[in-house]
Amino acid sequence: MGGMIPLSDASRRTASFPVATAGIIGVNVVVFGLELMGGDAFVMKWSEIPANIVAGHHWITILTAMFMHGGWMHIIGNMVFLWAFGPQIEDSMGVPKYLAFYLLSGLAASLAQTAIMPHSTVPNLGASGAIAGVMGAFLVTYPHDEIRTVLLLGWFTRITFIPAALLIGLWFLIQLFNQVGAVADVQGGGVAYAAHVGGFIFGAVTARLFEGSGAASD
Repeated sequence: MGGMIPLSDASRRTASFPVATAGIIGVNVVVFGLELMGGDAFVMKWSEIPANIVAGHHWITILTAMFMHGGWMHIIGNMVFLWAFGPQIEDSMGVPKYLAFYLLSGLAASLAQTAIMPHSTVPNLGASGAIAGVMGAFLVTYPHDEIRTVLLLGWFTRITFIPAALLIGLWFLIQLFNQVGAVADVQGGGVAYAAHVGGFIFGAVTARLFEGSGAASD
């Protein structure tokens, strides 16, 4: 088994500390703590259930589910990816536009997952769709940046530098292939790959609309 864990952009530094990205991570950590204390009842109350959304119920969960996670590895993995790509996109957009972009990416991801499985009663939760939007924006804005990445190949581990276009492109292809395989899963459980794809496409298509006037790009 192998994998890649992005750590940071090695090609550029942000003009200031990424307060919005750090704030989003902080909110996710706090909500995860509430999940641990509230248990299944908390998760069922605030997770998004596609069938409920289609029926016009509990729309607030489209927002709340964006800050929830299914376990320690889920939140750690998501926050690592967000910290790797979020600061540069925050820098290019500015805090207000970046926050709006992040939330809209999560909304697009939720709608994509609901459209694929509108009758599912399986709770959806996680920041992955919104983070996928950030990755889509990064691919469009800084495709040639080198990403400091932990490369995992069996027992072999090393830190290397991978072009953003290659790393993010491979990630997106994996999501597409996995979504094709998940179509046959009538229960709709597991990873919400359609949300990843939907968030990513939204981010890639709209990134330029959110950029600040002084943003630098490749």
